[in-house]
Amino acid sequence: MNMIKYIKLLGLILGIVAVNVLAFSPGFIGLNFEEGAFTTALSVTLLFGSAMALLYGSYALLFRQPVVLPVKHIETHEDYVEALSFYRRIKVLEEDITLGLSQLSRMKKKKETLLNVLHQRFDPGELSYKKFASVTLEVEKLLYLNIRSVLNRLNVFDEADYANMMKSKSSTLPQKLFQEKTKVYNDYLSYVKNSLHTNEEILLKLDQLLLEISRLDSFEAGDIEQMPCMQEIDQLIKHTKLYRQ
Repeated sequence: MNMIKYIKLLGLILGIVAVNVLAFSPGFIGLNFEEGAFTTALSVTLLFGSAMALLYGSYALLFRQPVVLPVKHIETHEDYVEALSFYRRIKVLEEDITLGLSQLSRMKKKKETLLNVLHQRFDPGELSYKKFASVTLEVEKLLYLNIRSVLNRLNVFDEADYANMMKSKSSTLPQKLFQEKTKVYNDYLSYVKNSLHTNEEILLKLDQLLLEISRLDSFEAGDIEQMPCMQEIDQLIKHTKLYRQ
């Protein structure tokens, strides 16, 4: 993410330089400070605006704290990546957030691979294609649902309170209260880990589905539901949806 910020900053600098070159170069607009009050004022305004744009852009890209994207506004793959990346600052969850981002990346690649394989083996109008494509999209929705649930938990996770609690242990709190707070935070962490573990199962099932499709030379559309991997995926979807209710 930091590399992207530096690339954006470089683009901003190059853009500002290009505008000034066009404005002050004699071969283009040719502004200077010796052609009257209006031209001088315009030149000064352009230079001042360029400096302000560079300062504000540098601040916004390098120093301004990112704002978390509300979960209800998350729609695209990029939205999920941006929202989840915000929580990398939580040390106790850093590895989990990295895993979640990896899952989003792998899900996107596996979906693209599966759909490409389906396009090679079936006509989009065939029932077999529609069934495989449908379950692929359903599994993708399930993974995003798990990430959305994780984001909802992270949104109310009080990192400062958790850090203070772990630092002080039970020295400044009654034992019962400390145990109750510990249980609450352990539930937060366990939920995040369990959701990510489910996502790993989802990704594994997609790998198995891709392998089964590649092994089959011919089969009827009615045989798809009997494929072991399709049955396992169906059970995983039903179990997860029931658990979330």
